[in-house]
Amino acid sequence: MEKSVIKFSHCHRDIFCFFVPDQCPECGESLSGKRLEEAPVSIPNPFSNGHKTPCAFLVASAEDRLLRDFDGQSDLHTGITNTNGVVYNYTCAGVQREAQGWERCICVPLVQPDMFSLISQWDQYLEKFSTAQMWDPLWQSFNEESHNCFSFTLMFINCVLATQSKRALSKDEFTHSFVLPRIKRASKYIMLCGQITQNHFYTVNNPRRNSQDDPMEENNQN
Repeated sequence: MEKSVIKFSHCHRDIFCFFVPDQCPECGESLSGKRLEEAPVSIPNPFSNGHKTPCAFLVASAEDRLLRDFDGQSDLHTGITNTNGVVYNYTCAGVQREAQGWERCICVPLVQPDMFSLISQWDQYLEKFSTAQMWDPLWQSFNEESHNCFSFTLMFINCVLATQSKRALSKDEFTHSFVLPRIKRASKYIMLCGQITQNHFYTVNNPRRNSQDDPMEENNQN
């Protein structure tokens, strides 16, 4: 289990760490019995267990399923979960159905809890879509640019939207609206954890004085 990142404020600095220390790492003042400028808060972990997130779009590192680091250099892999958390994902060997291996990834829920009709048909839609001839490697080969895992997931999403009489999403629209903000946040979170692991703390100017210094401030609504 990963350690939780905590943020607290002292001497006009925001301090990120895995635990509140006895002394401020910036000024050295004892924090025992002292009232902090703000109560410590836990920074939300952007990663989730994809197998526990039904009916969702998943993004993970394609190079190492255990680490799944979003460092901007690793290739990414995408998939869709059914109602039981099985991940359907398209590879050069065709559509894979995986009940494990996606325990740490970015999850984008695709349905609302009250969409009972869609949820009841989700598995049927996903299975039928996945058995289509276009995903059979004997009929059409995997292509990293034009016929890949993202093609599979986005096309399925658009098929579901069509059943709801909603317009299709373009690759750029879906990427910029739903994927990139979460990937950027995950990348910042990884950087933050790396700095804390190496130096025990990571400090920045209080965002009330300079919001650009908060490493987790951007896209806070996602």
